[in-house]
Formats: sequence, structure tokens, C-alpha cells
Amino acid sequence: MSSENQKQEKVSKAVKPKFIFGKQNYILMIAAVLIIAIGFIMMSGNKDIYSTMKITIAPIIVLMGFGLGIFAIMKKPTENLDA
Repeated sequence: MSSENQKQEKVSKAVKPKFIFGKQNYILMIAAVLIIAIGFIMMSGNKDIYSTMKITIAPIIVLMGFGLGIFAIMKKPTENLDA
């Protein structure tokens, strides 16, 4: 009976899912998507299409969001993946 319980414990420990990225990576990816969305919202609109915000600042914000997304993907997770 005890060996059967030990087998069930081993199976339950082995079923634990492993993620490719750590929690911090996912948080950074979500932040990147939000920054990109804010940049595109800043670019939208019909009034004054040649304003400094729409042709300079908003594209820089979008590029910063893409940079953060690349950093989030390339960053090694700090959590222990073996456990």
C-alpha cells in the first residue's frame, strides 16, 4: 500500500508544468504590448497629422515597446526551472 502511495506522489510531482519563460519575462512582455498599444493610440487621429507627437514621439515609443519585447524574450529567467 505504501509503495502505491509513493508511485502516486512521484507521478504528481512529474506532472508539474514547465514554462519556457519566467514570471518576470511574461510581465515584461505584457508591458511591451501595452507600450506598443499606447504608441499606436498616440499616432491615431485625423487632426494635425503632421504634429511632432504623431510623427516623432509616438513612433519612438512604439520602437521602445518592441525593444522591451525583445529584451523580455532574450532575458534568462531567474527562477529555478529544474524544480
